[in-house]
Amino acid sequence: MTTRPPMPSRRTLLRAMAALPASVVLLGELPGAAFAAAPPSGSATRYTIVPFLNSNDGTVNVYQADDATDFRLVQASAYTPPSNRIRDASVFKHTDGYYYITYTTHTWQDVSTTIGFARSSDRVNWTFLYDYTVPITNLSRAWAPEWFVDSDGSVNVIVSCSLTNDEWIFTPYRLKATNSALTAWSSPVALSGIGANHIDTFIVKIGSTYHAFTKNETTKYIEYATASSLNGPYTISKTGDWAGWGSYREGPALVQLDNGAWRLFFDGYGDGNYYYSDSYDTFATWSAPTALPAISGTARHFTVIKETVSGGPTLAKNVTRSFQSANYTTRYWQNQSSLLNLPVVTSSSTSAEKTASTFTVVAGLADSNGYSFRDSSGNYLRHWDFRARFDANDGTSTFAKDATFIARTGTATGSLRFESYNYPGYYLRHYNYQLRVQRSDGTALFRQDSSFTPVTAWA
Repeated sequence: MTTRPPMPSRRTLLRAMAALPASVVLLGELPGAAFAAAPPSGSATRYTIVPFLNSNDGTVNVYQADDATDFRLVQASAYTPPSNRIRDASVFKHTDGYYYITYTTHTWQDVSTTIGFARSSDRVNWTFLYDYTVPITNLSRAWAPEWFVDSDGSVNVIVSCSLTNDEWIFTPYRLKATNSALTAWSSPVALSGIGANHIDTFIVKIGSTYHAFTKNETTKYIEYATASSLNGPYTISKTGDWAGWGSYREGPALVQLDNGAWRLFFDGYGDGNYYYSDSYDTFATWSAPTALPAISGTARHFTVIKETVSGGPTLAKNVTRSFQSANYTTRYWQNQSSLLNLPVVTSSSTSAEKTASTFTVVAGLADSNGYSFRDSSGNYLRHWDFRARFDANDGTSTFAKDATFIARTGTATGSLRFESYNYPGYYLRHYNYQLRVQRSDGTALFRQDSSFTPVTAWA
């Protein structure tokens, strides 16, 4: 079998072309902010992305997810600029209550000295604001603008710029808004220490440290740098394939998940996929990259805004409940020899079967906004080797995390989905009438198989 070589990046293609002869709402996570907690009962986490499409860089779709994994379409072609193109859109929610996007205004073949701005009150209906000419002498291209809101509330855009004397060598610059309307900007300042030939620079701040993820255009790897000031100097400490993401990766964007982990999204343009990877130790190590279900191969280069909104799932704690399958309504959770299965339970079932199908809902052992479930003997539902089972609490943090689930809205009215606290994107799901923790594949069937309705306890 012949292995296809990686697809060249848009900049590699451009460089090659240049060498040819002419004939040829409640809480909004500001970019850079760090906070995490499972949503309280009655609220929900909402992640929104506004990507351009692999098949069309003239418009953007809006997608949302409650778990940063299973993104579903909210509005197709939600915003089309009055002229030019829209690529690499970055989104955030401002203190005025509006959502703003900034974006690359031209396709990759063209000189592009402006970045675009639009805003929306609802994330769906967008209004063009203006194209801003980045004031850099001999500017050739201004690409991939990224919002960054600092801890002092200042609003910034980090934009990758190149000059006419070498139009494919990009350097990250900072623009700082000088008014609250985001219509006036400071003079561009190059971020010290990151240096030339870096693009798609995304920054978050944790404590007093600025963490930058940026693509090295020579090696095609995403690198990592830190600084004590937004302007730098940054020290690049991680290069090459340091995180196991592979090469030909670009457009990194970070968001903090409900369990405190940081999730990095990036465009795997070399193989046509869009990936995510998680870190629990402040970026030292990362999970293996996983292609986003449903939208991988469709969405291109996006950032994520995280909010906690009202109208989320509710489930009372310190009460007993039984849990009915949303798509096999005669079947219920049941403890069978310490394993969680999904047998048929009826009024004619034995007392022992009814008791084994009754559980006490309590505050999550690892996060009190989450949920844990006890059987009649006091053992907790947890995952072990991805199988759902009941064990005695051994008091360890690992057990607490294994036994904690975050409630998400299910497919049927009143139903819930239970996401693993320590394996984000994995849900309690029935398969062959056994309950397992499995990674969402983005399909309607998976969502149905992982939806359960809390009902009056059988015992």
